[in-house]
Formats: sequence, structure tokens, C-alpha cells
Amino acid sequence: MSGRLPWKLDERTLSKKYRTDVNRLIRAWKKGLSDQEISFRTGVKPSTLHLIKQDIELDHRRHRLAEKKQALAQAQAPGQYQIFFNPHL
Repeated sequence: MSGRLPWKLDERTLSKKYRTDVNRLIRAWKKGLSDQEISFRTGVKPSTLHLIKQDIELDHRRHRLAEKKQALAQAQAPGQYQIFFNPHL
């Protein structure tokens, strides 16, 4: 769909916020590693992993809501209306 906006996570900001390499954590999640395995390998607390995951999900949810609002605004754009009383105008 050409109307969709690309979603890009700001990994640098999250990395600074949590003082860890968020890109590395995302790659580990994509590989299918559990939070316990990631915590053991990286030294990041499980509670911090949970907070990072929540921030990522919240950012993605905000992006999807913005897409829905944009699609709704485009769908409700004023179009041509049929004139019932005098169709020859």
C-alpha cells in the first residue's frame, strides 16, 4: 500500500534511556530467545527488558493509530454529492 507510512523505531533514544544496546535485544527477540536467556547473556535485568518491550509496543501502537487516523481522514474527504432535486445542474 502506497499510503502507508514506514515505521522506524528510534533505537538510539531507547538505548540512551536504558543504557543498553536495544538493537541487539531486538535481534535476540527476533531469533526467538526468551527474556531469561537474553537477560543472562546481556546482563540486562528482566524488568528492564519488560520496560523496553513495552516502549517498543507503545511506539508501534501509536504509529498504527496515526495510520488509521490518516486513512479515515482521506476516506472522509469531501467528494461529489448527488443532487436529487435538479440533476441537470
